[in-house]
Amino acid sequence: MSVDVRVAVQSGHALGEGVLWCDRTQSLLWTDIHASMLWRYVPGDGTVRSWPMPERLASFALCVADGWLLLALASRLAFFHFGTGEIREIRTLPIAPETRANDGACDRQGRFVFGTLHEPAHGPKGAHGQFLRLDADLTLHELPLPRVAIANSVAFSPDGGTMYFCDSLQKRILQCEYGDEVGAISTFVDLTSLEGGEPDGSTVDSGGGVWNAQWGASRVVRYRADGREDRVVAIPTSQPTRPAFGGPSLATLYVTSAHDGMTDAARSIDRHAGDVFAFEPGITGLREPRFAGDPDAVRRR
Repeated sequence: MSVDVRVAVQSGHALGEGVLWCDRTQSLLWTDIHASMLWRYVPGDGTVRSWPMPERLASFALCVADGWLLLALASRLAFFHFGTGEIREIRTLPIAPETRANDGACDRQGRFVFGTLHEPAHGPKGAHGQFLRLDADLTLHELPLPRVAIANSVAFSPDGGTMYFCDSLQKRILQCEYGDEVGAISTFVDLTSLEGGEPDGSTVDSGGGVWNAQWGASRVVRYRADGREDRVVAIPTSQPTRPAFGGPSLATLYVTSAHDGMTDAARSIDRHAGDVFAFEPGITGLREPRFAGDPDAVRRR
């Protein structure tokens, strides 16, 4: 698919991730995981701002409570208030050694679903990660899904009845029946034949299509709800990480990226690695679901 992909923010992040659009403030939010920074860009006036986090911020969700963000930090969950900078810790994560929080998203019911990533000090990554869900009452549950090395691609169909997810190292995007319980699991997209690339973050559009950023493959791909490849958009960097629809009518697709693991020589060639990109795909997105939990409930416990 031929579209005009532009650099929206020259950010140069080591690991830009977690991007989403806030409809209330008309702003784009994302994280540079390795720098432990939350970023915000307002296209209306071009302003860019950042906030330091107490540890690496992997993913996050907008909240129903105005001015608050739910954070999936490396080892814990917390609420963050934009106005005051206050961080209210919810709980530490019951996760395996040498793992941390990774990709996550709110489901259509207002609960936060996220996965974890194995980052051993030595040796290869193993399937020690898991998928967890924080409910509105702030209880945390492990979902009965396969263990993973790198949890990614968490997204939900427009009706909320299907959850998409993956282990990036397995190079397959899976899907499962989803609601109060998790149902049958099947392969949504098989990318094992993709040379040098793997699935990273995903988002879903108003037509039910799944847009997936493919790390190492310099592209974002739209898959129809039946898993068939529909559109391929080349991104001018090798490691795109996650897409999100934004703009007043949700007609712009923003894509974060990274230079994590690149040599100096590679970065001298890949000049836009770590920047935030944007293009108009010709289809609109969905309003980002908000976490239904109450930040004040932390103080009442």
